[in-house]
Amino acid sequence: MKRFLFAVVVFLIAAHTAQAGNWPAWRGPNGNGVADEKGLPTSWSADENIKWKVSLPGPGNSTPIVWGDRIFLTGALDAGARRTLMCFDRANGKKLWQEELTCEAKEVTHKTNPYCASSPVTDGKSVFVWHGSAGVAAYDFNGKRLWHQDVGEFTHIWGYASSPVLVDDLVIVSCGPGLRALLVAFDKKTGRQVWKRDLPAAQSKEAKQFKGSWGTPVLRIDQDGNKQLVLGLPKQLIGFDPKTGKDIWTCRGLTDLVYTDSLISGDVVVAMSGYHGAALACRVGRGDVTESGRLWLHAKKNPQRIGSGVVVDGHVYILNEPGIAWCIEVQTGKIKWKERLSSKRSWCSMSYVDGRLYVPNENGETFILRPNPEKLDLIATNRLDGEVTRGSPAFSDGQIFMRSHKHLYCIEESKK
Repeated sequence: MKRFLFAVVVFLIAAHTAQAGNWPAWRGPNGNGVADEKGLPTSWSADENIKWKVSLPGPGNSTPIVWGDRIFLTGALDAGARRTLMCFDRANGKKLWQEELTCEAKEVTHKTNPYCASSPVTDGKSVFVWHGSAGVAAYDFNGKRLWHQDVGEFTHIWGYASSPVLVDDLVIVSCGPGLRALLVAFDKKTGRQVWKRDLPAAQSKEAKQFKGSWGTPVLRIDQDGNKQLVLGLPKQLIGFDPKTGKDIWTCRGLTDLVYTDSLISGDVVVAMSGYHGAALACRVGRGDVTESGRLWLHAKKNPQRIGSGVVVDGHVYILNEPGIAWCIEVQTGKIKWKERLSSKRSWCSMSYVDGRLYVPNENGETFILRPNPEKLDLIATNRLDGEVTRGSPAFSDGQIFMRSHKHLYCIEESKK
């Protein structure tokens, strides 16, 4: 019996270590920007603590993901006609392979949001991508395409950004925004469509309408192990069953544009609209919880929000697009403080790793903060080459991987 318990403990420790060492998805191992990483650098520049730097074939806003000795990143070529998944060697940044899907649709986007803004996701065996109108695909770690599914054309003047999510044996994608908006789930091994749910209330009447959701669904697991995915949509926040796509609960109060991911704190969810739209928090439940569960609503005078925040000890920390950081109390919605970090804009999401908050801006500066609900507590500001940066960093085993519009960087404390 003792030998069995010892084996279980060893297994759990190994499993935890493996998870902590990988950054397998947009926003990390839990999809919320929080990870058990240690030993990360707090100081770097264009010529300090850069282990390697490699050129990229085109600009992009997606985030790299990391598994073991591989780094995966999406990007587009030929004005979006070719949608790629690239694989790099973690040790030196060498590109190991690049696989492509052709997009024949005349898909539009904004110049600030190049095609392939969606980040990949991996389970350690396969890598999954959503390339907008080019479809959803799975690859093995050697670049062999395992399956491909066409999900139709998607048209919005600002393009798309939501990333695939893995839940058990399913790959789930929030497809949109624009003239079509839907949720769809595929069997991750075969690519077979398991369910599809149209979202007519999230659709635009025309491609230029200011309406839609760019967020990625976030997994919430309750104390009994029940799973739901949480997603902000125009006008409402939903919690839906990943097995069926059906609503478990909804909360009204959001406005027409939602760029950020929802933030989960126990049984409370915080959601924020963009373009000066509403923010709210609600307690999850069953059915429409607007009256029974909504804790607070900020309906007016909100900043533009594109990057997502992070929850630490009951407080939301977020860098809004104008360069102003906020701290908000989850339960009450009270704004504890708001301070300008930079005159430059930021589309990047906040991460909480190694006891610190990391967030870049579009000028290639990364701000490192100590989470402090009483005041802005800035530890360091680190700048690369001033290259346009709208993707968020990935953190893994003491290294930071950051993508600008020109390069992929590996940042690591130099060993002297």
